[in-house]
Amino acid sequence: MDHLKKLEQLKGLIESYGGLAVAFSGGVDSTLLMEVAHEVLGKKCLAVIATSSTYPKREYEAALAWVQERCIRHMVIISEEIDIPGFADNPPDRCYFCKKELFSRIQREVERLGIHVIADGANFDDTGDFRPGIRAARELGVKSPLMECGLTKEDIRAISREVYRLPTADRQSMACMASRIPYGSPITHEKLGQIEAIEGFLADKGFKVYRARHHGDLLRLELGEEDMERLHAGGLAGEIVEVAKKNGFVYVTLDLQGFRSGSMNEALQPEVVRTAR
Repeated sequence: MDHLKKLEQLKGLIESYGGLAVAFSGGVDSTLLMEVAHEVLGKKCLAVIATSSTYPKREYEAALAWVQERCIRHMVIISEEIDIPGFADNPPDRCYFCKKELFSRIQREVERLGIHVIADGANFDDTGDFRPGIRAARELGVKSPLMECGLTKEDIRAISREVYRLPTADRQSMACMASRIPYGSPITHEKLGQIEAIEGFLADKGFKVYRARHHGDLLRLELGEEDMERLHAGGLAGEIVEVAKKNGFVYVTLDLQGFRSGSMNEALQPEVVRTAR
C-alpha cells in the first residue's frame, strides 16, 4: 500500500473515534497525526503538550506556537518524570514509567472534557525497536493510529512534505533527553541541563542531525554524515569543545559511527530487552 492510500485509511480511522486527544510533542510523527486529526475532527480534537525537564524548552515552545498558529484546541500538562518512582534510576524500561504516568494524567484531564480516545505518534517502524513506552500505552488503551495504518517514518515524511507541506517533514526525530544518558546512570536535572545546552548550541549553529550523549565527564557526539563534514570544514570543533567544558564536561569525543536512533540500546543484553518489553 502506498503512503497516500495509508493516509486515507488514517483519516477514516481518526473519523471513527468521534473525538481525539493527541499526545503532541511537535516531532515528525505527532505533527502529522495532529494535522490530520484537526483536518478530520476540527474542534473535536485536542493537542496535549507535556513540558518537563526532560523535554527541551525550544521544542516545547515550537510545539505550542505551532498549535496556536493553527488555532488548534490544546492544553499543556506540566510533568516531572524525575519524580516518578523508578524513572530517575534509569532502568532499561525507564520509558514505561514515564509513559504510564503521562498517559494516566492525560486520561484524567481529557475525560473531563468528554474526550475518551487518546492517541500517540508511534509509527510502524517502532514495532521493530525497543520501546517500553508502547507497553504502557497498550495497558491504558492509548491508540497508535499511525502504527495501525502501517505508516512508516518514510511514509510520514513523504505525506508531511507532499500533502501538508509541514515544517517537520525533514526534521530529525527527537526523543526525551533522558535517552542521552546510559542505562543505570542516574538521571538528574544537572545532566539534563548539560545535554540541553550542548544540543541547543548545535541547533543554533545549524546542525540538523545530532545527539549529545552524556557519559559522566565525557560528552559523546553523534552527528549525521553531512554534519560531520560541517564540523571539520567549518572549524566548529573548537567552539563545541569550549561550550562543552563551560557546561562541565572534561572530554569531548565524536562517535565515528555517526548518529543512530536508540544507540544506548546497543549495550543492552537480549534477555534484558525481552524482560523490559
